[in-house]
Amino acid sequence: MDFQKRRVRFLVIISAIILLSITAKKCRELVGEKASSKTGKFTLLNSFDLGSGTLACLVKESVKLYVNNIRSAHVEKARSDAIRSALVDAASQGMSPTVAEKHAQKQGAKAAKLATRKANRIIGPIASSGWDFFEAVYYDGTLSEGFLRGTGTLFGTYGGGFMGEQRLGRFGYLVGSQLGSWIGGRIGIMLYDVANGVHFMVQFVKSD
Repeated sequence: MDFQKRRVRFLVIISAIILLSITAKKCRELVGEKASSKTGKFTLLNSFDLGSGTLACLVKESVKLYVNNIRSAHVEKARSDAIRSALVDAASQGMSPTVAEKHAQKQGAKAAKLATRKANRIIGPIASSGWDFFEAVYYDGTLSEGFLRGTGTLFGTYGGGFMGEQRLGRFGYLVGSQLGSWIGGRIGIMLYDVANGVHFMVQFVKSD
């Protein structure tokens, strides 16, 4: 039953993103190239042009991956230190090896959870969001475009990293945060284009 619910939820989300993408494309055509998003024209295919698009994508994603890896390494260090400390404490109290191991794993999980919360608020998502915001402004986009893209990246990195870590641990976090960052940023750009299109139509109706 849970599997069916997850599958339906996944299909609904994918359908909503596709619908949003189509709507955003129509809105970009409606308002024209000058008024549409500047970074929305950069698609995944541009990353494989073996030119400036590939170079820009490699640099950007490498920085994000490096930042997310710092976060992941911080969590692993906190877990290892807590386990080591708990094992020493258990030995001093004369616990059996089995009990000591369970105690150490429990303390390690607590430390990792606390370190994750702290790192999640500071490192990866904020760096990714800030990068995408300034990238949008750099390409002559408006502050609104930068804000929506950065916000989408922020939530995408949080969500993707969380879901990935729940399933595959540290590796899952790195993959999930990278993928979530890209999807979230694209959704932010699409929302900007849709809002732009709606504003254009409202102004057009008022002028009539």
